[in-house]
Amino acid sequence: MIALAVLALGFLEIAALRLLGIDGNRITAALLALTPYVAVGGLLLGGVSLAFRHWWIGGVVLVVAIALVGMLLPRAFASAQPVAHGPKLRVMSSNQYLGKADVASVVRLVRENQVDVLNLLELTPREAAALERAGLFQLLPYRVFKPQFGGAGSGIASRYPLTELSLTGPSRMEQPSARVDVHGTAVEVVAVHPIPPTTDPQEWKKEMAGLPRPNPGGTVRILAGDFNSTVDHATFRDLLDAGYTDAGLSRGEGFKPTWPSSFFPPPVTIDHVLVDPRVAVDGYRVLDVPDSDHHAVLAEVSLP
Repeated sequence: MIALAVLALGFLEIAALRLLGIDGNRITAALLALTPYVAVGGLLLGGVSLAFRHWWIGGVVLVVAIALVGMLLPRAFASAQPVAHGPKLRVMSSNQYLGKADVASVVRLVRENQVDVLNLLELTPREAAALERAGLFQLLPYRVFKPQFGGAGSGIASRYPLTELSLTGPSRMEQPSARVDVHGTAVEVVAVHPIPPTTDPQEWKKEMAGLPRPNPGGTVRILAGDFNSTVDHATFRDLLDAGYTDAGLSRGEGFKPTWPSSFFPPPVTIDHVLVDPRVAVDGYRVLDVPDSDHHAVLAEVSLP
């Protein structure tokens, strides 16, 4: 009885934070990322409690768990797309794991998937040079690279001409932005990489708040990168509430994890491609990148 009550209280605390939209501290932010697992655990806990005739515990836990599941289920279903007759654009984001990711595989993925814009996170000077030797800039000749030692560097490489912009607020890690000229159609792209909430939740919230919001009636914006956030973080949902569409969610791929590439800790979805609400998402894939702890994410979109 005591063990079930303790587990139930823990489950209800995380569920309440998720349902109320509170990210809390670094511990609760980490646990909120595991909400799909928490929901399944709640169903099991509720069933076990009822089997042992602890009616109140089982009943309350089961009702809350079902509410969580109902909130999560839409991620598995594609949504309607806006009508968009503009140029096609393929955007890929890859976290390079402190510059350890296999550069030949990254270039191969760019070539095979005909990527137009590539956002690279945790880009180091050594890996930037290795990417050049591997032929990346023959495929994507334009770049705004800000490599750094450690995990702070980022970059944008493009098939189309780039004009560097400054669209984000202050951040500990580089988050370059640029205007992409796609056959005369302008698109503003940001390589997103705020610090994790487990490092400093308040700074994470500030950096997420510093990301540009959609520009209705203006230039189309696309944010792609390692957000260190899942859809179960209220701080991330603020971006969706501002008008962005999550490419993975819109194609019914919201449960596909992107980190870690191993099975421990439990995989979660923290890499995203967010697009202007006028943009149609035609396809979305999660791709393996050898020697990285993240999977890459690739979205094919139609511009308005």
